[in-house]
Amino acid sequence: MNSAPKHPLFCLKWPWDHHQNQNDTHNLKNSPCTLDTPWLFKPFKNLGAVAFNFINSAVTTKSHNSPFQFNQKRKILSPEEQGEAEQRAFAAALASGKEATVLEFYSPKCRLCNSLLSFVMEVENRNSDWLNIVMADAENDKWLPELLHYDIKYVPCFVLMDKYGRALAKTGVPNSRLHVIAGISHLLKMKRPQSD
Repeated sequence: MNSAPKHPLFCLKWPWDHHQNQNDTHNLKNSPCTLDTPWLFKPFKNLGAVAFNFINSAVTTKSHNSPFQFNQKRKILSPEEQGEAEQRAFAAALASGKEATVLEFYSPKCRLCNSLLSFVMEVENRNSDWLNIVMADAENDKWLPELLHYDIKYVPCFVLMDKYGRALAKTGVPNSRLHVIAGISHLLKMKRPQSD
């Protein structure tokens, strides 16, 4: 009737047998089983390989033995580069069109400023739909015009701006961590969108 050989419904071919059978070309040609990826999954395999290669090329690996151990060292920026990066972030925040931007003046030497970092990040994440928070190193000369314009005489100091970049308010002298947190809360209440 039909002289074509019947192929099994599924293949039981083990990956470790692949190299043994590769030398036997007769068995390879007659075998209905291959270790190729099914055509339906090839785009996913290609996308996965592209993503993996992109991540590997973008991140320097710590060890050549394992590509998943990423180097944890960050490039240390010069004060000039740090100031430029912060100013670019400030410009991007104002250009985003969000309802408000908070400019936080800090000092790397200030323990209170450093203790507020996780709180500030959490506030920004919770209110990311309408708020940007940008940090400005008060000891960096690049921020001198803003320090003078907003009359910054202490750190941490948070300046609230509307979407047009106009300063609306700033926090008071930081007597304690709780005092600063209360000041940030009052700033946010001023511009928080009212829920209908």
